[in-house]
Amino acid sequence: MTGGISIYPVGSIGEIQPGDRIADLICQHVSLVGNDVVVVTQKAVSKAEGMVVGVKDDPESKRALILSQSRRVLRQRGELMITETIHGFVCANAGVDYSNVNPGHAALLPRDSDRSARRIRDGIIARTGVSVGVVISDTFGRPWRQGVTDVALGVAGIAAILDLRGTRDWGGRELSATEVCIADEIASAAELVMGKASGIPVAVIRGIDPAWLRESSVAKEVIRPHGGDLFR
Repeated sequence: MTGGISIYPVGSIGEIQPGDRIADLICQHVSLVGNDVVVVTQKAVSKAEGMVVGVKDDPESKRALILSQSRRVLRQRGELMITETIHGFVCANAGVDYSNVNPGHAALLPRDSDRSARRIRDGIIARTGVSVGVVISDTFGRPWRQGVTDVALGVAGIAAILDLRGTRDWGGRELSATEVCIADEIASAAELVMGKASGIPVAVIRGIDPAWLRESSVAKEVIRPHGGDLFR
């Protein structure tokens, strides 16, 4: 067999603190090579950027926090709310997360995950001279399917969407609708080695197709526009 990718967890970084420079921590704990893709969990980015807030342990306080991070509520069942966040993502409880933070606190999504990804990428390049891609990942549920998987909230230096429309399949038929969400696939692949409770905030994916590397791509490309969404 030839080709393929390798995925490496970076488990030696430890707990991220407010004000930490994630790019510096990554470079201190792993040697990167050109075309690597570095996947960083949203929780690590939120902690470094001070997006962890105190919240009272009662339903009304938690609801108010969710609404403060939402443009609109799409569905609600009991305390579970499906909202469109102020960033444009559709997810449970506006991405407000109580896991892996101190009691009485919640982690919010970064204000601008694409900007966070660019900042990490720029820091890695400045420190090492190595060009890499960066993906900020988070765990989302999915309509019509059980279970959760990691998706991309922010990207830098790597395609969010690989547009295969106009190319041909193995039988010579032209593809008319195929757009592959490379960023989400990378995020979910990295989660296989990071886990949910192992304290691993970073993974490195090596061996991806260099054609996927893009300077100008952003994760907002993944968000389906309202005009093309049959369910909103």
